Amino acid sequence: MRVHLRMLGCRLNQSEIDTMARQFQQLGHEIVDDPARAEWFVVNTCAVTQEATRKSRQLIRELNRANPAARTTVTGCYAQISPDEIAVLPGVEGVVDNIAKEQLVEQVTGEAPPPFDTEPIERRAIPGALGRTRAFVKVQDGCNNVCTFCITTVARGDGRSRAINDVLDEIGYLHGIGYQEVVLTGVHLGSYGHDFGDKNALQMLVRRILDETDVPRLRLSSLEPWDLSDDFFMLWDNPRLCRHLHLPLQSGCDATLKRMIRRTSQAEFRQLVRAARDAIPHLSITTDVIVGFPGETDDEFTISETFIREMNFAGLHVFRYSKRPGTAAARMSGHVDDATKKERSTRLLTLSQEMERGFAQRFVGQTLPVLWEQVTGATEAGFINVGYTDNYVRVRGVHPRPLTNAITSAQIETFDEATGQLVALPMIDAVS
Repeated sequence: MRVHLRMLGCRLNQSEIDTMARQFQQLGHEIVDDPARAEWFVVNTCAVTQEATRKSRQLIRELNRANPAARTTVTGCYAQISPDEIAVLPGVEGVVDNIAKEQLVEQVTGEAPPPFDTEPIERRAIPGALGRTRAFVKVQDGCNNVCTFCITTVARGDGRSRAINDVLDEIGYLHGIGYQEVVLTGVHLGSYGHDFGDKNALQMLVRRILDETDVPRLRLSSLEPWDLSDDFFMLWDNPRLCRHLHLPLQSGCDATLKRMIRRTSQAEFRQLVRAARDAIPHLSITTDVIVGFPGETDDEFTISETFIREMNFAGLHVFRYSKRPGTAAARMSGHVDDATKKERSTRLLTLSQEMERGFAQRFVGQTLPVLWEQVTGATEAGFINVGYTDNYVRVRGVHPRPLTNAITSAQIETFDEATGQLVALPMIDAVS
């Protein structure tokens, strides 16, 4: 069977769709990029905003128009909270909730996928067939927090963690088939192991991955700031752990944070960032910010913007608040009009570009390791390779041959204002 897989939303959704792709291939099915060739579509939806649900419906319809003969299975957060809305869309064969998502491939094919280590033939199919050099590994799902803006607790359920040995087996498999970097993902990654009764389980997991696997790079996805203690940063004594932390702030104003029921404050967040930067040289810290949360006045936004500038992040993900039925924030007073949300979003996106540029420019003249992820063209001098440093700065370099999925040292020569990329000379004698 020919299967076409699509997703919207977070890295956790990306991790799940990648796992499904591997499982389909292990069972002998073909993953196809062209929807017109597919016999079955699998769509992993998002519901973080009303726009995300709209795009999920749009994607399902677009796939059906591209190939009306193909059947569609839909899963993800939108499928969890509004299955009836999805079931009536054209071509939809089935709707699978988030709890049953891990059995989706078996439901579609009627066969259980084999364990990771029983299909060596996959070495020729992945990662090239998926076009990626980074693997996303889900180690945790669900969330026990009660942030007033978030629908995730409804869509994903309570926090639950995978067994460490299962994670180690998957990472060993992924490295064995060629992936050079693994990203640990979860809805609330910092709570990993809390359901086992171990508040320090994430540190244990990271140490065991570094000790018991040979994957060259390990990266952590989003971590809530209140989950981290100063000794957590000792993990970065191992250079294989990528120097990038994504710490969702959501607002830089204490009054807004209190309405969001975020378990942090300006003072606590400032202290954490200072400790992280003191422990990890050249650390990239990025964050999420919501603008236009109910009750956010002009003064509150200005306080938030000033704090964000003080933190000097390496980049922002900026979201305009979206009213989600079933959340506490949807019932609050003082909802902000769309024009104001747009203006505030534009201001923070401009600030984000300024901070991204400032962070990248500090590496001009240095030599950094780069994982090259794709070739975007060629010149007379060679192939144009694009990749990322371990602290997640995008780099472009020309080399006599494609470097995709190789880690090399690169001499950073300049910063290209037009593309927002560092321009580097890959070290020819240092290809791994």
